[in-house]
Amino acid sequence: MAEYIPLELPDNPRLVENITHFARALRRAGLPIGPGRVMEAIRAVEAAGFTSKPDFYWTLHACFVNRPEQRVVFGQIFRLYWRDPRYMEHMMAMMLPAIRGVQEERPAKAAEKRAAEALLGDADRDVPQQKEGDDRDDEELKLEIDASFTISAEERLKTLDFELMSNAEVAEAKRMIAKLKLPVDPLKSRRTMATNVGRKIDWRRTMAAAMRRGGEVEKLALKAPRERWPNLVVLCDISGSMSQYSRMVLHFLHAVANEKGAGWAKVHAFTFGTRLTNITRHLRQRDVDAALAAAGAEAQDWQGGTRIGASLHRFNRDWSRRVMGQGAVVLLITDGLDRDPGKEKGYDLGREIERLHLSARRLVWINPLLRWDGFAPKAAGIRAMLPHVDSFRAGHSIQSLEELGRAISRADDMGEKMRLMALL
Repeated sequence: MAEYIPLELPDNPRLVENITHFARALRRAGLPIGPGRVMEAIRAVEAAGFTSKPDFYWTLHACFVNRPEQRVVFGQIFRLYWRDPRYMEHMMAMMLPAIRGVQEERPAKAAEKRAAEALLGDADRDVPQQKEGDDRDDEELKLEIDASFTISAEERLKTLDFELMSNAEVAEAKRMIAKLKLPVDPLKSRRTMATNVGRKIDWRRTMAAAMRRGGEVEKLALKAPRERWPNLVVLCDISGSMSQYSRMVLHFLHAVANEKGAGWAKVHAFTFGTRLTNITRHLRQRDVDAALAAAGAEAQDWQGGTRIGASLHRFNRDWSRRVMGQGAVVLLITDGLDRDPGKEKGYDLGREIERLHLSARRLVWINPLLRWDGFAPKAAGIRAMLPHVDSFRAGHSIQSLEELGRAISRADDMGEKMRLMALL
């Protein structure tokens, strides 16, 4: 449970107006709050009263928070709104850019930054404006940041962890992701086609042409292998520990699925948490927000538990032959933390990932946990899966998604697999 921080309430509070502004700030920070929940909060506070500070906090908490990850953001906004007398200075400090490598943002600090951004939208009414004739030194009104040793905002955003991004950074990251591409080289088919520059002689066409000319061979007919494009199959973990990463990856997949001339024959997408869901048809919608909203409605296990073995078992049984033909490339996006090995049900994670690997032309595992320098394959699920993938790569930032092209096009690219295999 989030810890209540006792703060003084504003003098003579106007409850309806203040609760409405407070709910608006929560909505800007990402909490799904509509007018109905605001009215419920107002009625709840009227019934419970607001003379007791803990009662007031937990009354609003019960009305506005319905997921564990929302507690930190709620607590930060509550502390800033109800009401630290110097909350504007505190919010401005949260908004200052930090030099990456000197000051790393943690999840709690990221939540505080989101709270500051949410409240700054309504903060203009509290900021004193300089009037004409005010002889205060302009230096007191200016905030200068020495950025001589910082990289550009775009480059910083490319390397920033998705989970540590603020609302504005997430929106900008989605715009950048929409421009990303996932190139792939065509495959050489066993079938051949007529050509003028091939190295193989097409004896059948050569002899047929000679027969039409009375048996005289005037020119050798040539042939070359046909080129075809592989399918892309994506299996994306949408459990609670993968929520923020899976949303950004699905934005990336939508861009790949709708890119003209990308090279992929077909793009098939599946989500899994406690069950497997096919969202391929939803990603074909042109509007990314509508596509992901439809995919979210189809998948009922968002931010739930993780049953990787059970989900792969169902994919291998029901979908593998339909979508894995002719050498498909498979992207598996998960942290590998399986909570249901399933051995007692007749299947286990190691066997299912091995079957998936044998069915794919190339299996690339994207794991956000790889962003940690001290990452080691200690979890049972990770140890079972690692030997059966062709490449093991991080997927926590825009830069890591950009590097996927190399992992797919180069057969010798293994990412961090060999280093981690030595630790098994």
